[in-house]
Amino acid sequence: MGTLSVIIPCLDDAAFLSACLEALGRQSRRADEVIVVDNGSSDDSVAVAEAAGVRVIREPRRGIWAATAAGFDAATGDLLARLDTDSVPPADWLERLERRMSADDRPTIVTGPGDFYGGTAPKRWLARHVYLGLYFWGLGIVLGHKPVFGSNYGMRADAWPELRTVVHRDRADLHDDFDLAWCLRPGMSVVYERTLIVGVSARPLETMGTLGRRVGMGFHTLGFEWREWPPLDRLQERRVGRVETAPDPSPEGDSPQPV
Repeated sequence: MGTLSVIIPCLDDAAFLSACLEALGRQSRRADEVIVVDNGSSDDSVAVAEAAGVRVIREPRRGIWAATAAGFDAATGDLLARLDTDSVPPADWLERLERRMSADDRPTIVTGPGDFYGGTAPKRWLARHVYLGLYFWGLGIVLGHKPVFGSNYGMRADAWPELRTVVHRDRADLHDDFDLAWCLRPGMSVVYERTLIVGVSARPLETMGTLGRRVGMGFHTLGFEWREWPPLDRLQERRVGRVETAPDPSPEGDSPQPV
C-alpha cells in the first residue's frame, strides 16, 4: 500500500486518547504518521498527543465529521486509517488492515466491528450484538453493502479527493461514518472484515440519555440521507455506474450533488 496515516478526531478525551496512542505505539506495522485532530479541547488532549510525538492539527469547526475530514485533508499516506479516541487497536491491527486493503479486489474501505470494554457485561453484550449488530445489519440492507464503523476502518487515500466534495463534512448533526457510507460513488466498495476488531468503549450505553442521543442522531442521519439521495435511486445509480446530477446553475461550476 505504500505509506499509512492514522487519523484520530479528538475533543476533551485525554485519558482515552493516551490509551489509543499507546496501542498505536505497539503496532507490528507502525504508522508512517499519526494525526490527532483537536476539535477545541479544553483538557490535556493536545499535551497528550504532543508528548506521544504525533502530529497535531486543529479544526475549529465543531463536529466529528469536520475534524475527521480535516485529518483526511492533511494526511500524506496512501492508506487512511481511522480510529476514535476510545479505540484500542490490537498490535496487528494496522498490519492486517494494510494486508486486506492490498488484496486483489482493491476495496475502497475496509471496516470491522468493536470489542466493547468498560461498563457492565450486559451493556457490553448489548453494545456488540444489538447496538452495533443492528447498525451493520439494518443499514447494510438499505445501502446494499456494509456500512462503515467510524471507530475502525481504513480507506484508500485516492478515493478521498472525490468523496470530500460530496460528503456533508460541515454537518455536526450527522454521523460521519453513516454519511461516508451513503455517499460512496459508483464503483467504490466497503468490505466488512469480521475479524478486524478493535477495543471500543461501551460509553454509548452508559446511560439511557447517551444511548437515546446516539440512536436519535442515527435516525436523523437516515432521514437526511434518504431525502438527499433516495435508496432506490442510489442503488440504481451505483448499479449502472454513474450518478445523475442536477444542472449546475452557478457560473463557478460547484461540484454537483446527487439527486
